[in-house]
Amino acid sequence: MAVPITAIYVPEDDDWAVTVTGQGKSLTARAPGIIAARDRVDQFVEELGAEAKGATVVHLLNGSALEFTAAYMTARLSRPEPAPIEVPEPAAPAEGAATAEAPAEVPEQPAPKPDKKPKAKLTANIGDALTTAKPAAPQPAAASAIKVTAAASTPAARA
Repeated sequence: MAVPITAIYVPEDDDWAVTVTGQGKSLTARAPGIIAARDRVDQFVEELGAEAKGATVVHLLNGSALEFTAAYMTARLSRPEPAPIEVPEPAAPAEGAATAEAPAEVPEQPAPKPDKKPKAKLTANIGDALTTAKPAAPQPAAASAIKVTAAASTPAARA
């Protein structure tokens, strides 16, 4: 059974001190932030040996894993303040160049394209063609009508 490795984080001014204990060893380092300190713990775990790589690492801040997780996730998810944007002063215009008072000539714009005809739209559902029955094709008319006559049903006609 793998013995857990304990990583204890202590804030010191702007830096973090971290102590990793496990596998009978204790390693200590300083890092410039909690994220860097967490990365340093991963390096220490690799230094402890092959057996330590599969071990559970318990990260503690003020004796609490929850407090460490909250501080670490806050640092990971918070956005750094954006640096102020510096707008450089406009350079002095060279001779013959356009100035703010007299803008350079704008080239002539091309004429707008004539309106195009709208494309045809498909108004029937393609499934309608498959479900609608086709009308039966007209049959050619017979060349001559066949006349059927019934045989006389009188007794004289039968004889």
